[in-house]
Amino acid sequence: MNHENSRELYDRALSVLPGGVNSPVRATRPYPFFVQRGDGAHVIDADGNKYIDYVMGYGPLLLGHDLPQEVQSRIQSQLADGPMYGAPTEVEVELGEFIARHVPSIEMVRFVNSGTEATVSAVRLARGHTGRDKIVVMQGGYHGAQDSTLVEGKSGGVGAPSSDGIPAAFAEETITVPFNDEQAVKSVFEERGDEIACILVEPILGNCASVGPVSGYLETLREVTNDHGALLIFDEVMTGFRVGGLQCAQGKFGVTPDLTTLAKVIGGGFPVGAVGGPAEIMENLTPVGDVFQAGTYSGHPLSLTAGLEMLRYAAENDVYDHVNRLGEKLRSGLTDILADHAPEYTVLGYDSMFKVAFTRRGPRDLDGQCEAGCRQRPECPRFEYCPKDKGDINSAETERWERLFWPAMREQGVFLTANQYESQFLSYAHTDEDVEETLEAYKEAL
Repeated sequence: MNHENSRELYDRALSVLPGGVNSPVRATRPYPFFVQRGDGAHVIDADGNKYIDYVMGYGPLLLGHDLPQEVQSRIQSQLADGPMYGAPTEVEVELGEFIARHVPSIEMVRFVNSGTEATVSAVRLARGHTGRDKIVVMQGGYHGAQDSTLVEGKSGGVGAPSSDGIPAAFAEETITVPFNDEQAVKSVFEERGDEIACILVEPILGNCASVGPVSGYLETLREVTNDHGALLIFDEVMTGFRVGGLQCAQGKFGVTPDLTTLAKVIGGGFPVGAVGGPAEIMENLTPVGDVFQAGTYSGHPLSLTAGLEMLRYAAENDVYDHVNRLGEKLRSGLTDILADHAPEYTVLGYDSMFKVAFTRRGPRDLDGQCEAGCRQRPECPRFEYCPKDKGDINSAETERWERLFWPAMREQGVFLTANQYESQFLSYAHTDEDVEETLEAYKEAL
């Protein structure tokens, strides 16, 4: 493939953008390709190269790059009416009603502008509601670029900042535990339960290769928070309206949190975020309560129109059946390919999310393994080897994935997320032919 135009654009970008990009995950080696346009399940770069796209904007594009005509028409109509007003609009009510009707934990919603804003607001709300300061997060969980959760540390201990620019005093209010370790979280609450405002957790570690929960783990988090008067917050920025269909991951796993954060899919490709929960908690927010939250662009009519129309389309058509079937087909095909080419590697993901983790160890006998992605089944021969937390992904062949595998897939016309950690996504625009072509590319690259 020729990448000359992308190289020239990157050269220009280095003069005006730190690192030549506006998000570090886009800084691929030796330089990123620059996208010119999307086309269904594909992107075309500045040099005319076409790729099957499994990044999908890092998750928001449930329908792909080409929106159905009725969705486009409503977005264009809203734009013609004016981009924003600084006053409430009907679409805020309509999207709020849609979300409250379908998501088990949500009665009321506050719209914000990003997933980061949603988790910031949720943590502040939990602290205000409980009158406590400390929060518990998972090692390897990602909750946006917010100071409270850019924290690392030993299990159960006071955290330390994972980025420059964050005061150590901020991190001292955050306690980290490994995902899927029930005893670790129980111990933290036994020791400090009366100080903890909330557990903030992704039901699936989307920025950690889509590692899923072992049976009973999310239920344990629910029980522990109930017992100690803390809130359970599900960060469904990535999984919301993607995993579990209209009920989100909490519906799929059958565990109802106190608060839920949403973004990505609910904006239909436009910037948005939301925090939702029962009225008795949500009404702690201003102007009803004393927990301050505000934003000039919150409830932006263009973003909410795009999200509402896309979700209506998904609810009224076979979107979830289609993307989940393709996800099952892709993960099943990858499982078969790995059995022949790299039996130590692990297929991860649920519904329309997927990832191959370059794990280093595996069983000798694969008979009876999970057929379409790890489901954390104790009876699976891979159970003792499949990733359970961030430490397991960190110990995978992350450099091999990024330096060798990702470029090899790109050269075959398959666009994957740029490292071992971020999940990948299917859309309504993907076809069986796309999946079959992708499986051949994996076979060749591996």
